[in-house]
Amino acid sequence: MRIGVISDTHGLLRAEALAALEGSEHILHAGDVGDPSILDRLRDLAPVTAVRGNVDGTGPCSQLPETELIQLAGRSLYMLHDPQALDLDPVAVGIAVVISGHSHHPAIQWHRGVLYFNPGSAGPRRFSAPVSLGFLTITESAIEPRLIELVLG
Repeated sequence: MRIGVISDTHGLLRAEALAALEGSEHILHAGDVGDPSILDRLRDLAPVTAVRGNVDGTGPCSQLPETELIQLAGRSLYMLHDPQALDLDPVAVGIAVVISGHSHHPAIQWHRGVLYFNPGSAGPRRFSAPVSLGFLTITESAIEPRLIELVLG
């Protein structure tokens, strides 16, 4: 299963991000959506699961959950915006992947058999971070994370 992972759009869904996410079987948005129409546009590509970020405090995006536990391809994925707010032990509850955003810095880390995945920011460029998103490919035997920097045109 090919899962697109995006975060920190802050109200900007770039054409490059949409093009990169084509072919995803599911899309995860790890918060700071900024505009609910972004989720609608992503839903045109694939089913979407999204969580609320710190900029989603008002309007329709404020109704998104803070966290989400989702089963995809037989694996448990836990989503939250700020990884510092993680309030459970993923190993103890059988979570394979923790997905977060917030920092705007893409990251792939494995700890005690759990993948911690941050796709970075796909919205307005901030700090010195790249504009990026990611993918998870889940098979029966493996979870393969991949980050891509968007080439802006």
